[in-house]
This record gives sequence, structure tokens and C-alpha cells, in this order.
Amino acid sequence: MKTSAVQPADIARSVFAVPPVAMSADGTINRAENAKMIRHIEAGGVSSLLYGGNANIYNFDLETYRAMLDMLEASAAPESWVIPAIGPDFGKMLDQARILRDRPYPTALTLPTTVATHPLGVEAGLRRTAEVFGKPLFVYAKSENYLTPAQFGALARDGVICAIKYAIERKGPRHDAFLDALVQEVDRKIIVSGMGERPALTHVHEFKLAGYTSGLVCILPAVSQAFLKAAQAGDTAKAASIAARFIPLENAREKYGFIRVLHTLVRLAGVADTGPILPLLADLTPAEITELTPMLDVLLEKTPA
Repeated sequence: MKTSAVQPADIARSVFAVPPVAMSADGTINRAENAKMIRHIEAGGVSSLLYGGNANIYNFDLETYRAMLDMLEASAAPESWVIPAIGPDFGKMLDQARILRDRPYPTALTLPTTVATHPLGVEAGLRRTAEVFGKPLFVYAKSENYLTPAQFGALARDGVICAIKYAIERKGPRHDAFLDALVQEVDRKIIVSGMGERPALTHVHEFKLAGYTSGLVCILPAVSQAFLKAAQAGDTAKAASIAARFIPLENAREKYGFIRVLHTLVRLAGVADTGPILPLLADLTPAEITELTPMLDVLLEKTPA
């Protein structure tokens, strides 16, 4: 597992896979199935694994969180960059930062929240968390009232953050005043598109962001990596063709819940047995699975890019 300090080249080299965490029937971490999932992702040329929302860390207690960290350290390949999430609230961020400061992870992703926040308080909280952690943070930008572009710039210049996952949703990703302002404050080389394949081509090709995060990369990692390289190289026709393969399932994830749908899709695709999802989320219903299965079949039947 990569333990060296984060560099811009690390951010651009691979899609950021955002996997679920496989659980056993008793609600504990399933080490064998998670290792199987990690090997599948790595075999497709993807070397950055981000354990955040799709891992359902929102609903982990600290014992489960420690067990996940143990599993990741034992399972990831030496060259893989593994990033666990912390938060979303300040108390949980601090508790998890204290756990992580004695671990080898070079950064941690801050989970987004819009509850009980103010931009000045968020900035103060991130500075305090980075101080406790002893390393810079990978900050998740999910809403405009979390931090201002100027605050992101100040945090980056002060070494509090090393990367940004940009995921503020727009009707059309080309028209984004916040992102326009952000790239004036922060080096594009440390910003990644954070909403899967739908806006990623615009973000990577037109805004020149370093890369993108994906959940469905866990199913077809080589295809997602081919999309990233095409987008970075300016081959927009190839990149758009690849991205189109993922859109029906991305739409279904938005409809039924991004985390719970991916948790089930990874199992249905035969990648790993993800087991039951932890509360406060719930597993897909049989009717929902029936609706999603043909979409997954179409995705898997297509010739790899």
C-alpha cells in the first residue's frame, strides 16, 4: 500500500475507485470478499481506492472502522493508494483522525455534510482535523455553502489539504461558476471530478481536472481506466462512447440510492459477495433488483473498451 506523501502525479495516474465494503451476515467486515474486490479492481489497472460514501462509512462505529483499516492494510497491493474517509461531523472526524494518525495512510477523505455547518466553521474544523491527523486532507466539495473557492485556496496553500473531490451537481457541467472560481484558486492538478462518469468528460477534458471518481469502476475497472486515459488525451469521441455504457446504471443509482445500488451491483456482477448493507441504509428490494439486472447484463455483455 502506498504510504508516501501525496503528489499531483498520484492523483492523475488512475481512476479513483469508490468501492462498497463487503460485510458478513453478522455485520462485521468480510476480509476475504473485500480482498477479492480489491484484487479485481487492481487487476483492471486501477490503483487508487477511495473508501468513502459507497463504503457506507457514515454508518460505521469505531470498531468497524478499525476493522476496515486493518483489512485494507492487509489486502491492498504495494503500489495501490488507499484513502479512507472520515466524518462527516466534526466529532467523528476527530475520533477517526486520532485513529488514523498512527496508521500509514497518507491522507483521508472528509465526508460531506450540510448539517450544522458554516464555511468559517468548516475551515476551522478542517484545520484542526489535519493538525490532529498530522497529514493533509482530501476534501469532498459537495455544496457551495461548505467552503468558498478562496477558502479552498487558502487551505491548499497552507498544506491543510492535498486534493479536492469536486461533486457539486449542475444541470449542465459546462456552466459552473463555482468550479470556474475554484480552478483560479487551486491548482487543477489536485482537483478530481467526484460524480462518476456523467460529468467526468467535461470536467477532465474541458476544465482540465486531474481525474475522476467512480463507483461502477468496481465492476469494469479496465473500461473506466480507458475512459480516463481517453479523456486526459483529448480523445473525446472514445471517452464519450465509453461513458455512455455506464449512464443507465448511474441513473438507476441516483433513483434508488447511489450507495445501496452499488453495494448490490458488485454482488450481482460476481465481483464479490458484499453481504447485507449496514443500517441506516437498506438492501435493495426484489423489485428493484429485477429492474436493475437487465441494465447490468447489458453493461457486462458489451465488448471491453
